[in-house]
Amino acid sequence: MGRIFEVRKHTMFARWDRMAKQFTRIGKEIAIAVKAAGPEPDNNPALRRCYLNAKAVNMPKDRVEAAIKRAMGKDISNYEEVIYEGYAPHGIAILVETATDNTTRTVANVRMHFNKMGGSLGNSGSVAFMFNRVGEFKVKNEGQDLEELELELIDYGLEEIGEDSEGNIIIRAAFSEFGNMSKALEDKGLTLISSELKRIPLNTVELPEDQAKEVLELVDRLEQDEDVQQVFYNLK
Repeated sequence: MGRIFEVRKHTMFARWDRMAKQFTRIGKEIAIAVKAAGPEPDNNPALRRCYLNAKAVNMPKDRVEAAIKRAMGKDISNYEEVIYEGYAPHGIAILVETATDNTTRTVANVRMHFNKMGGSLGNSGSVAFMFNRVGEFKVKNEGQDLEELELELIDYGLEEIGEDSEGNIIIRAAFSEFGNMSKALEDKGLTLISSELKRIPLNTVELPEDQAKEVLELVDRLEQDEDVQQVFYNLK
């Protein structure tokens, strides 16, 4: 390993405020984390991850604290995490992660997005096997030797290490080793920028530009939905 890879994220569309969407996504993650394990970051690894990711997208501290307070209230929505699977045009597999307080609304909206853009919503398990769930950590590059770091992290579930287009170090670990890797990076004093759970396609499909644009239009539409947290796909 030690190779450089690009963390792909399409940038063809900018019709909506991505920062506001990120704040909403993290706010829901905070609500789920607090409901599950309480409001103290020291005792709640998921909440610590939310703090880190909020900082990575410049979410104001007062908004983070307000989200925690709301999550502790009696009237807060109980969000359920639901995954939808399907195909975009031209056979591209798509996984849609949602956090919703109304699954009837969410499945109807997700199905509508697929249908309107020439895709089809599938059954549970129809495309999930095409993706590998991993923990992905973005670390500030402070001159570390990637080969040496790879050897140090191999016992903590390391699957892949490299750099993104901005020169940050990207570390991917097995999903089951997310906690171990997170602690190892903290113990080594590395500067974490973000840590997330991702679904990486085992194989990717390359399409002509016009067909790829159709796929990304569906992805963009799904990402704009208020219940959608993340969208993963196997378009190269």
